[in-house]
Amino acid sequence: MAEPKTATIEAEERVATTFRAQVFGSIARQKLFAFASLIVLMVFFGFASPAFMQVENLLGILQSTAVNGVLAIASTFVIITAGIDLSVGTLMTFCAVMAGVFLTNWQLPLWTGVLAAIATGAMSGLLSGTFVAKLKLPPFIATLGMMLVNKGLALVVAGDKPIYFSDSENFSTISQGSMIGYVLPSLPVPNSVLILFVLAIAASAVLSRTALGRYTFALGSNEEAVRLSGVNVDRWKITIYVLAGAICGVAGLLIASRLNSAQPALGQGYELEAIAAVVIG
Repeated sequence: MAEPKTATIEAEERVATTFRAQVFGSIARQKLFAFASLIVLMVFFGFASPAFMQVENLLGILQSTAVNGVLAIASTFVIITAGIDLSVGTLMTFCAVMAGVFLTNWQLPLWTGVLAAIATGAMSGLLSGTFVAKLKLPPFIATLGMMLVNKGLALVVAGDKPIYFSDSENFSTISQGSMIGYVLPSLPVPNSVLILFVLAIAASAVLSRTALGRYTFALGSNEEAVRLSGVNVDRWKITIYVLAGAICGVAGLLIASRLNSAQPALGQGYELEAIAAVVIG
């Protein structure tokens, strides 16, 4: 009787191993295709315009896409939980506007504007997470509503006009300065790119090495099983949305410091680019 049972277990293990291999193989092929497409595009534009491959141009491209990358990191946490966040674009704008209010309207120190932007993002994420976890609203509906709320608040707080930063020289260094260039003048990597890479590494570490990361993946895989195992699902889900909102605050600082102004009508459409970046990457 033991032999058939052992054979059944071995067969199940082979099926599970084959399934995992197929899944990871499919993901690897998708990432390889995306990377190969990027290389092909770079080679094409390099031949079309020799200036395209110059270091200054490549750094400029990285700087212009840093905001999208940061928003993609914020969206990653939510999407892994089988949710979606449509508010990241307008939340980024609202955070930028709040930084403008602190730094320009109230003439407060730079660090207060930074904290205001990140705190605004975290508070908006707290509301989104509460709607999803406690009120059981679908993430699409909850974040669609927050997208409109953030857009309206940004327009009202800014008075439907841009807020220009009075201390633009110092504020612009958040995105346009180069800490690496200060040490290595031959490699003036913008701070926005450095912040993007630091956030990407930190997000990867959180997802792969912390309880938050394990619960994030578990919620996306089988939320009910996580709940039955005794985990406080609502608390972790709200935490994920708060973290995503705080990261949107960083994106708001980057785009405001790059433009030297907070544009209250700027952020709409960024959420689609962030979602596309998560799905492709």
